[in-house]
Amino acid sequence: MSPAADTETATVFRAVPEISQYNHGAVLFSFKDKLYAQWQSSVRDEDAADTRVLYATSKDGLIWSAPQVLAPARDDAVVTSGGWWVHAGKLYAFINVWPQTVQPRGGHVEVLASQDGNEWSVPRVPRFASGEPLDGVIEQDFHQYGDGRILTALHRQPGLLTTPLYTDDPTGLGGWRTGNFKNLSVKKHVSREIEPSNFQRKDGALVMVFRDQQSSFRVLASVSEDKGKNWTRPQATNMPDSRAKQSAANLPDGTAYLVNNPSGSKTREPLVVSLSRDGKLFDRAFLLRAGGPQVEGPRYAGLYKRKGFSYPKSYVWKDCLYVAYAENKEDIRVTRVPLTSLVTD
Repeated sequence: MSPAADTETATVFRAVPEISQYNHGAVLFSFKDKLYAQWQSSVRDEDAADTRVLYATSKDGLIWSAPQVLAPARDDAVVTSGGWWVHAGKLYAFINVWPQTVQPRGGHVEVLASQDGNEWSVPRVPRFASGEPLDGVIEQDFHQYGDGRILTALHRQPGLLTTPLYTDDPTGLGGWRTGNFKNLSVKKHVSREIEPSNFQRKDGALVMVFRDQQSSFRVLASVSEDKGKNWTRPQATNMPDSRAKQSAANLPDGTAYLVNNPSGSKTREPLVVSLSRDGKLFDRAFLLRAGGPQVEGPRYAGLYKRKGFSYPKSYVWKDCLYVAYAENKEDIRVTRVPLTSLVTD
């Protein structure tokens, strides 16, 4: 497997000894001609009490600003990155909040708003169409389809029970409804399918792809033919995976893509983008990062540290596909590929 032409990789943030040695969960969005990245950061360990959410900006996707604090650490909860949305000149930052008192482990969502990307409002809670607050943490992928419908997923309480989520509210702050979806199984309050992403097939159907927590090391997939209201029972595909978060969407010409670690094991390398003209057959793939001896392992000790390229999230901006991820759960990196290098006749 080879990289696409003119593929480039840049560093958003390099781990700082004794301050921010653990960094993970990077997610991208654009606002007022800048690319924004948010991620969770802690001194040493994953999901530690000192975890905070940082963000940085870039005018070209390669040179990044010094990070700012988006959500500081809390005494009574862990905060993690939840994604972005933009509407009517406002940037919305979604933050996942994991209270220490919630058992089994779960959380809820808060949203900050900004008109300039620097000053942020007090947090507010996004709500279902019923008016009730969302009862779970939200997956970072927000995709909007033809009629304006926004699709993502919620890991609902009790525990982390993955459920497709959609709204026709353009702000993403309200009107949320759950899709009719049945988990394959639930073990220790965690559904088998977790951390999904989504794309649209050429025939208009929506496809949600999932990490398989039960270690088939294959991508799971479910299909909706009514814009997210009803979903098929998830099935294992023959797409290899590493039991990790992945990222899927569509390029501007409609091409569906999936970014993941197609290792067929727990190894989170290489990092690859696979493409499909119809959203069914993925028959082209390009290397984003090779891993192996070309990449050193973690420089610092820490809980759940591992070598590789973890939890990619992607975004199309200025005629390029950008993929953000954590290298060794220490450094936040971005790899970009010109769309002209991905799309062929």
